Amino acid sequence: MLRRISRQALPSAVGRARAGTASFAASAALRWQSSGKPAPFTDPDMTHFRDTPTQHPFLEKHVKTPHGEWQNPMQTQVWSKEDVMSVRKTHHERIDIVDSIAYGGVKVLRLGFDLISGYFFGQLTPKKMLRRILFLETAAGIPGMVAGSVRHLRSLRLMKRDHGWIHTLLEEAENERMHMLVFMRRHQPGLLFRGAVMITQGIFWNVFFFSYLVSPRLCHRFVGYLEEEAVRTYTHIIDVMQSTDPKHAEVVKFAKSPADEIAIRYWRLSADATMLDVMMAVRRDEANHRDVNHTFAGLQKTDVSPFVQTAHTNTAEQPPKA
Repeated sequence: MLRRISRQALPSAVGRARAGTASFAASAALRWQSSGKPAPFTDPDMTHFRDTPTQHPFLEKHVKTPHGEWQNPMQTQVWSKEDVMSVRKTHHERIDIVDSIAYGGVKVLRLGFDLISGYFFGQLTPKKMLRRILFLETAAGIPGMVAGSVRHLRSLRLMKRDHGWIHTLLEEAENERMHMLVFMRRHQPGLLFRGAVMITQGIFWNVFFFSYLVSPRLCHRFVGYLEEEAVRTYTHIIDVMQSTDPKHAEVVKFAKSPADEIAIRYWRLSADATMLDVMMAVRRDEANHRDVNHTFAGLQKTDVSPFVQTAHTNTAEQPPKA
């Protein structure tokens, strides 16, 4: 199980996940002892594609959807109204040099985001807001894919289980990419912006890759702080969207505009959802990534992911090692 815990207490969801894992293991051990036969090997975070709600691409029937909308085959977390309204800005206190390096790196990256997008220069407009979001999401989708790929290769190389990290990391990368696709429906960046994204992607991917090989903890703490900044950014945007100040009338009008079909399907929003609802769902996603990465930063790379049980309640059971 978890052999080392960070000095900061893990979220209560992690405690529930560990308790659930322990109860599953105990019940499996009792059955194994009573039958005298070893229980079959199972991995609680892995499900065969024929047992998942998502159809295998070879079996999927391509059905035309209204307005030519593409339907994402990946699953996503669906938030309740209470979930999206309960998001709060939080900060993990720095406790050592690793945390300080991660925090400093995020502050430098944030400054670059703000300069390229022009987010804090002059009046906030829908165009400026969308530029800021799109640039953020093109970078935010990198860490999960890099970390998931590194752990995937490590699992293959050592011929050992990954204990649930890969799935969570790849879900994060896919989620961030979907944020980008959702907001691309409202703004098409120019060549200069796309060039800046390409340069940023090339630098960030390689720096994060080599950093993850050296210190996964540093990288997960970095992403945790990066997501803290994302939550702050989205909170500021939501506050402006709900403002009664006449100078924000353009942003308020944008907030009241109907959500695009891709967003309604992805988060399973109501048919009358607005862009404000979309923004609140995105902020909730970012808060989730923040907490996940700060938790991962407090674990050894060989520890069991505490999010296996919280994300997948119908997990298989495996007896503890002798």
